[in-house]
Parts: sequence; C-alpha cells; structure tokens
Amino acid sequence: MANLNLPLEERSLTPNQVEHLDKRRAWGLTLQVISGQVVFFAILLTVWTGQDLTYAPGWIHPMAYYDVLAFAAAAVLGVLGTSLRRGTPEF
Repeated sequence: MANLNLPLEERSLTPNQVEHLDKRRAWGLTLQVISGQVVFFAILLTVWTGQDLTYAPGWIHPMAYYDVLAFAAAAVLGVLGTSLRRGTPEF
C-alpha cells in the first residue's frame, strides 16, 4: 500500500529518483544553512555600516554596499534552498 503522507508525484518513484530527490533536498538544506550564516554575518556588518554611513563623506560607502550585498545573497540563497527542499521531508 502506498504511503498516503507522500504527495502524489512522490508515491511511485524509482530508487534512482528517490536518491536524486534526497540529494536535492540535502542541497536545499545546505543552502539554507549558508543563508543563515550569511544573515548572521550581515547583521554583524551593520555595526560598521552605521559607522560608514555616519562618517564617510560623499557617496563612497563600501561597508553599506557590502551589507546590502550580504543581505541580498542571504535572501537569494534562502529562497533557492527552500525551493530545493519542497515536498515532504524524509522523516
């Protein structure tokens, strides 16, 4: 009998397809972890960003640009990792 907790498209997979699905979900989790680490780094970077925006003259604010880039990278990695982990988990 089929496992009714699984989505319809995952009920009749071959062993190779299940292995590919597990690898995809593992990569998704990896990208989510990296996203969390980049968010942590970006939050720490906001300390120097505030100082840079306060004291740097003109439009040259490299720390602010790095901070925006770090938050954008975290968002992209998080969304990509979440999309790779779609479906029901292994356990």
